[in-house]
Amino acid sequence: MAVTVVLADDHAVVRRGMQALLESERDFSVVGVAADGLETVRLTERLKPDVLVLDLMMPGLSGLEALRILRERSPRTRVVVLSIYSSVAFITQALQLGATGYVLKGCTEENLLRAIREAAAGRRFLSPPVTEIAIQAYIDQANTGPFDPHETLTPRQREVLQMVAEGKTNGEIAEILHISPRTVENHRAALMQKLGIQNQTELIRHAMRHGLIPPEES
Repeated sequence: MAVTVVLADDHAVVRRGMQALLESERDFSVVGVAADGLETVRLTERLKPDVLVLDLMMPGLSGLEALRILRERSPRTRVVVLSIYSSVAFITQALQLGATGYVLKGCTEENLLRAIREAAAGRRFLSPPVTEIAIQAYIDQANTGPFDPHETLTPRQREVLQMVAEGKTNGEIAEILHISPRTVENHRAALMQKLGIQNQTELIRHAMRHGLIPPEES
């Protein structure tokens, strides 16, 4: 029986390339594609695929936040992160949130196919040059780290946080989430109070640190 897969990436070229690759393999069936984080959550929750191939940086809801939600809403779906980011911090967050695999964009096609097959079998796969030992050591350290107020945000506050960091207005966020602008403002005020954030600059820095939006180029 073919492994069912949902592909999530905000770049159409990447989505089409992955879909063509997987559909050329007899043991995979692509059952859905998504272009943003909110669509990814809705599609995965509805289709319950065996494996979700997930980009970390997507509009609306980051891959990390989608992981956090889907861990509860579609627990049997294994997640393979496909990302340009090779920092230990990003990889660690993904694994802590339940990702089974982490593959770097630019890897060989064989690596991606192997990651999906390993995930479907319930086994972890990390793209070279990342090593399991180094990541496990970082996870152990992170698990004993200080309390992070970001963990107290509700799912809706996380959505608003990312969209505000992306530069969307209250009206635009309200339209996307199907709520009123006043409700958006209330969520925004509440999350900023929880995080101890005073202004837009601090909010953007917080979003970058937590993988909600791409970090600034050095």
